[in-house]
Amino acid sequence: MLRINLLPIRQLKKRAKARNQIASFIALLVLLFLILGTVAFLQITKTTSIENSISELKKETATYAPILAEMKRLEQVKKDLENKINIIKALKRDSSITVHILDEVANKVDNKRMWLESLKQQGPSLLLTGTALDNRTIAQFMDALMESPYITAVDLSNASLKNVSGRDLKSFSLACSIASPENQSDETPKQN
Repeated sequence: MLRINLLPIRQLKKRAKARNQIASFIALLVLLFLILGTVAFLQITKTTSIENSISELKKETATYAPILAEMKRLEQVKKDLENKINIIKALKRDSSITVHILDEVANKVDNKRMWLESLKQQGPSLLLTGTALDNRTIAQFMDALMESPYITAVDLSNASLKNVSGRDLKSFSLACSIASPENQSDETPKQN
């Protein structure tokens, strides 16, 4: 006996092929979702560990904050103390400068050819007025003052004739800049 297959084989093959393609597509989708899920899980785990380390570092930073604040406060106290020490040193140095200036001026005056009438010190300036026999004596006195380590500049501000006991003498005024020898290196060099 003979059997005849009346079922359409082509259609069955097409259906089987379509079923296989759909099953393959679903298998690929499932595999893709598994891969994406694994990557997401790894990223979440990594993010969590980073956030935990950040929070630990913040806690550690918070423990050091009082120490840093204390260090800043101590640095400010140190700076203030250094400023006070520098002020005290400057006051000590400058307190004796007047005595040195008087000594220098007294040693430089030629008692036989000139005399001083006034000496006035205000801060870093010194004003001298006096009388001399001639201009040469005044110039020599100015040169002698420039040799002093405490006098940085001497300027003749006034020179005029003055009649004293029937003699014509020179009246003069000098403006001097003074500084302690430690400060001279910061100032301009002496003028001749």
